[in-house]
Amino acid sequence: MELELSLEFVRVVEEAAIEAARTMGEGDAKKSDHVAVEAMRRALERVPIDGTVVIGEGERDEAPMLYIGEKVGNKNSSVSIPQIDIAVDPLEGTNLCATGAPNSITVLAASDKGGLLNAPDCYMEKIIVGPSCKGAVDLEAPVKENLKAIARRLNRDVEDLVVIVLDRTRHEKLIEEIRAAGARIRLIGDGDLSAGISAAVVGTGVHAVMGIGGAPEGVLTAAAMRCLNGEITARLVLDTPELVERAKGMGISDPRKIYSTNELATGKNIIFAATGVTDGNLLRGVRFFGEGVRTQSLVMTLSSAKVRFVDTVHLEKSPTVKVQFQ
Repeated sequence: MELELSLEFVRVVEEAAIEAARTMGEGDAKKSDHVAVEAMRRALERVPIDGTVVIGEGERDEAPMLYIGEKVGNKNSSVSIPQIDIAVDPLEGTNLCATGAPNSITVLAASDKGGLLNAPDCYMEKIIVGPSCKGAVDLEAPVKENLKAIARRLNRDVEDLVVIVLDRTRHEKLIEEIRAAGARIRLIGDGDLSAGISAAVVGTGVHAVMGIGGAPEGVLTAAAMRCLNGEITARLVLDTPELVERAKGMGISDPRKIYSTNELATGKNIIFAATGVTDGNLLRGVRFFGEGVRTQSLVMTLSSAKVRFVDTVHLEKSPTVKVQFQ
């Protein structure tokens, strides 16, 4: 599955990124989100899969979305097509794109059927760390103890750690506890998925991500962590009777369950694909030039153990088109 579909999914996130990038800086986050969603939906219609969206972004804030349970893919193929579960965030960092700020990306993860957690679009409490810190953190442990455990694994002092936290009112107590422990904090406005990937990559200067973000981003992060050998430990925030009941209907019987990476993304075959919309730490943004468009994407596959950066020039269909490398 992975080899056949990985470049197909790169094309999907590329097309969503290009359309979103055309709205960059317009100040209309919903428009940016809408064009990314529609471009991703159109692109998915051409992929030879029997796909189901099992978790996606949009319900929580009534934004445009590929809805949970939506069927996607081209089922008219003459060859046998696989059943695929999909987690999507057609535009992570809608506000970042709308304002031209860094680190907006388009993202998709896919797995064999049943390989990604089917859950509502709700919030999720999470801790994300890199390969060296697998098994060191506990979602129910005090912040100070988790930071000490991370520091021990990395053979450094707590004061040397950098923790990324979303800049939200709900994180006031968390921020106080991290500062009291002595670690440094990098506050971000959006983009905790990109931040989570950074925590799993050596040399980024990020050692952990903590706090409450979106559940779709959590499942997407888990797919990336499976490929990068990092770790996410997480718990859904099911804080209304309606969410609890909806989660039960999706097979989640324990609303307080703490999930490991392998429980959020259980699949034997996993594909993670992302394309930069605006320039960021992980990927360059979409660049328009006179005769085409240039994109940079990341695609990771689990069973084949590949991490690829794909730099693509999308040329206009013109007999006099020229390719420029830079």
